[in-house]
Amino acid sequence: MRIASVLENQKIERRIAITPEIAKKYIALGFEISLTTKYGEHLGFKDSEYKDLGVEISSNETEILSKANIIIQLSLLSDENLSNLKENQTLIGVFNPYANKEKIENLSKKNINVFSLEMLPRITRAQSMDILSSQANLAGYKAVIESFANFEKAIPMMMTAAGTIPAAKVLVVGAGVAGLQAIATAKRMGAIVFATDVRMASKEQVESLGGKFLTVEGSENLETEGGYAKEASEEFKKKQEDLLAETLKKIDIVICTALIPGKKAPLIIKGSMIDNMQSGSVIYDLAAIQGGNSEFTEVDKIVIKKGVKIMGETNILNKLPVSASNLYSKNVFNFVSNLYDKENKKININLEDEIIEKTLIK
Repeated sequence: MRIASVLENQKIERRIAITPEIAKKYIALGFEISLTTKYGEHLGFKDSEYKDLGVEISSNETEILSKANIIIQLSLLSDENLSNLKENQTLIGVFNPYANKEKIENLSKKNINVFSLEMLPRITRAQSMDILSSQANLAGYKAVIESFANFEKAIPMMMTAAGTIPAAKVLVVGAGVAGLQAIATAKRMGAIVFATDVRMASKEQVESLGGKFLTVEGSENLETEGGYAKEASEEFKKKQEDLLAETLKKIDIVICTALIPGKKAPLIIKGSMIDNMQSGSVIYDLAAIQGGNSEFTEVDKIVIKKGVKIMGETNILNKLPVSASNLYSKNVFNFVSNLYDKENKKININLEDEIIEKTLIK
C-alpha cells in the first residue's frame, strides 16, 4: 500500500504530516511513501534524507495523489486535487467537517474514506492519536511566549537596589489543554497566574499547576460527556462577567483559549472590560480564528484599544512548525497503525472500533 502527502499552502500552513522519523516507521510497517519535492526542506528535512529511507520524491503532485491508497495532510487538499481523488482512497487529516460539510459530502459520494482526527473520542486508547491535545499544548506555550514578548515590563518579581519590580499577573481564560499549558508556562517564567473555566472539574488541575482558580458562587459544571465545555445559562454568564470585569482591572496579560467544538468561540472579554484594563496590558486570543473570546480580536492583527494590545493569529503553530510537525506526524502514525490490517496489508474500516467510527466522516 502507498501513502502520499503533498506540501500544504505555505501561506497558511508550514507544518508537514510525515517527518523522516515517521516515514521510516511507515516503511517498516510495509508501506511505500510518496512526497512532493522539497516537502520538508523549509523545516530542515532535505529530500535526500527522505530518499535515503526509500521515499519516492516527485514534483508531479497529481501523479503522487492518484496512485496513493492513503493521503495524509494537515488540512483539505485544494479543490483541484480533491476533484481528482478516486474511489476507495482514504484521506486523513484535520478537515473541520462543520465548515467543510459540502466538500466532504462530495468526497463521500465518490466513496472516498475521510477521517477527520479532531473528532477522535476522548478515550484512553486514543490518547496517542490525539492531535488536538498535542497541538494545543504547543499553542498554549507559544501564546504565553508571544504575549510576554509584547508586554513591555519584566515578568518575574525582581528585587534590586533600586527597588522591587512586581511579578506580572496573568489570566488564562479556558483551562483545557492549551490553557493548562499556558498556566504552566507562565508560572515557570515567574508570573502570578489566575484561571477561569466553566468546567468545575478543571479547578483541581489549575491549582495543581500553581494557578488560582476564579469561580462564582453557585458555579455550574458546564462539561459535556466528552470533556469539552458547553454553553452556560444567562444567570451564570452574568455572574462570571461581573467577576471577570473586576479581575481584569488588575491583570497584565490575558491568554484566551475558550472554544466550543463546532461553534463560534464564546465572547468572554467585552469592550467595556477592556476599557477598564491597565494601559500596556496584552490579550492573546487563541480563539481568534473561530471569532475570538475578545470583542476586539482581529485575525493576524495587533489591535490597540486604550493602550491594551489585542492579538490573534490564524495559525500560531506556524511559529513552531518543527515541534508541531513531529507531534502531529506521530499522532497520525498511531492512527494509521490502528486502521491498518498488518496481516492482510489493507485498510480495515471496523465501525465497531469507536476510534474509527467517530473519526470517519459520512
